[in-house]
Amino acid sequence: MVAALYARREPEKTVLYQVVQEHLETFLAMIDARSRGLPKYVRNAFRKYLDCGILQKGFWRVRCPGCGHDTVVAFSCKERAICPSCAGRRMADTAAHLVDAVLPKKPVRQWVLSVPWAVRYDFARDAKLLSKALKIFIDEVFRNSRRRAGVRRARDAAFGAVTAVQRFGSSLNLMRRS
Repeated sequence: MVAALYARREPEKTVLYQVVQEHLETFLAMIDARSRGLPKYVRNAFRKYLDCGILQKGFWRVRCPGCGHDTVVAFSCKERAICPSCAGRRMADTAAHLVDAVLPKKPVRQWVLSVPWAVRYDFARDAKLLSKALKIFIDEVFRNSRRRAGVRRARDAAFGAVTAVQRFGSSLNLMRRS
């Protein structure tokens, strides 16, 4: 049996990494000049991303107890907003946890709430407003499901929901369209 060897992902060779590395400081200065700037956690996420997977920024040395092969594994940033590797790992871990430990072995239905562009910014800025809208949506989904199943009383059927809020589109757009 041939064991698979770990191959470092080399983030510094990706276009995203190169663009962020080359333009981050200019971008931050431009944002600062135009507005109040980006929140500190966003700035930190960008900077942590530039350290993610880079051996010079830190690593673990690991050894296979079976074959004795050893290698180094670079530290990861664990940022879910910017880093595709860490976000993908987090997404896969969350999905596995939901399937293995949370969701029952019953039929599952996925619902998606998409809101108009004019409302997205308001939801992003006001967590209470987003929570109220999400509650209304889930209540209506449950009500509709009970009706379709012929259940008259809410206590006669069990429903649950797992929500994931995605605050941006494929081009990282959030704000209202001009």
